[in-house]
Amino acid sequence: MLHLPFAICNFAYLLIIAYPDKKPGCRFPPFAFCNFAYLLMSQLRISAVSYLNTKPFIYGLYRSDLADMMELNLDIPSVCAQKLLRGEVDLALAPVAIIPELPEAYIVSNYCIGAVGQVKTVCIFSNVPLPEVKHLYLDFHSRTSVALARILCEKYWHIQPEFVPATEGFEQKIGGTTAAVIIGDRAIGKDKQFAYTYDLAEAWMNWTGLPFVFAAWISTKPIHAILMERFNAALQLGIDHIPELTKILPTMPDFDLEEYFSHHISYKLDQPKWLALNRFLGLLAGENGYHLRRNVPAATVAAKYGGLRQLPVSMVV
Repeated sequence: MLHLPFAICNFAYLLIIAYPDKKPGCRFPPFAFCNFAYLLMSQLRISAVSYLNTKPFIYGLYRSDLADMMELNLDIPSVCAQKLLRGEVDLALAPVAIIPELPEAYIVSNYCIGAVGQVKTVCIFSNVPLPEVKHLYLDFHSRTSVALARILCEKYWHIQPEFVPATEGFEQKIGGTTAAVIIGDRAIGKDKQFAYTYDLAEAWMNWTGLPFVFAAWISTKPIHAILMERFNAALQLGIDHIPELTKILPTMPDFDLEEYFSHHISYKLDQPKWLALNRFLGLLAGENGYHLRRNVPAATVAAKYGGLRQLPVSMVV
């Protein structure tokens, strides 16, 4: 049986022959379909965060019709960012703090790793109150959480600890006036080990009144609107199956997986999160600024251009 992308290309080619007056680059459907088919024929290289909070996305992607069209690697957040910077992947669920370092960044999904209030897994742990902390280890797994901790210390808590770059095993050094930012799965249960826990997403919301976005699906080039639509559908599939997913993931003592996925992680990149993302990036980039665009889903483009027959190859806002 003829593979669908090749079939689309063949059909488009026949239409192009039938309409020789049309030129590449115009909003002529065969050219759009050929480009889209080319994307389908080449595997999409993806890097995604390996933490628990990403599991609904991974579950949805592997259960979707995109499963055979992607090369998916699971990495710690800082490695996702490095791969995107080096051009080793087409798309990454990367820490948003990487955005000012990219020549141009595109948010290519309606979903993210965010929080509205407590996130539970991005915290400062300490045995003394925060104003008494003199040394603060910064988790080497993340860029966004480290940048957020620095901003909150300066502008919200008004403290000036010495920031210490962390290495493997830094969690064991918490004690006395030394605290640490710990993120991801390693943060689970740490609130029971230390006297004080400061949730960074909760602190951000108390300060700004906004939710927070830790990681987003980022590309350095626009993604075809139809492919984005399918990608979003795969992510939504995973989120819709969170109750099923929690039954097959390993259980953790005194940790409610479904509550974590449903109440502490907020996956929809809605307008409040978009505002929060730009507020954070503005604080982070300062006068240097940043270049961020948001891919438009196919449905939005189709409505604007009178249906898929007028669909441009890519659109950004």
